[in-house]
Amino acid sequence: MIADVISDARQRMSKTVDAARDDFGTVSAGRANPALFQKVLVDYYGSPTPLAQLAGLQNPEARVLIVTPYDKSALKDIERALVNMPNMSANVGNDGEIIRVTLPELTEDRRKEFVKIVRSKGEDAKVALRNIRRRSKDDLDALKGEVGDDEVSRAEKELEAITRTHVDAVDDALKRKEAELLEV
Repeated sequence: MIADVISDARQRMSKTVDAARDDFGTVSAGRANPALFQKVLVDYYGSPTPLAQLAGLQNPEARVLIVTPYDKSALKDIERALVNMPNMSANVGNDGEIIRVTLPELTEDRRKEFVKIVRSKGEDAKVALRNIRRRSKDDLDALKGEVGDDEVSRAEKELEAITRTHVDAVDDALKRKEAELLEV
């Protein structure tokens, strides 16, 4: 029973750390990267569809991304979704066949603004980790009648160690992303 609670917490925390890393990847560091556009949803025939399912993404230059729609009728919808993308301020051009997205050079103020966004996402990930820890601790407390108090307290210490490890992983990813953003 205790092993199941610890295993479940470890899996959920690992998924949370992976999601945080993916989230950090969606913040531009001045270079065009297809990962920046992974969360873009295009209104395709009335339903929100991920951009990667509607178009191919190519990166021919450092600050340019070419979006080639699989269905040419979706060109305008894709362009609209890219123009309305938050925190990007990209220059989007459409030539009837492809969409060319040019990212502007990042100013120091814009870099600092992106660092704030990334820190906020990092803090959200840490809150999620602490929520997982709290739920798992509640599950362990519920087991106190079935197993010994010593086993529960050992499991709680293990849960704290797992939480600390995952919080440190989020902090490391956050530091790497901040360094990438502040690099000129």
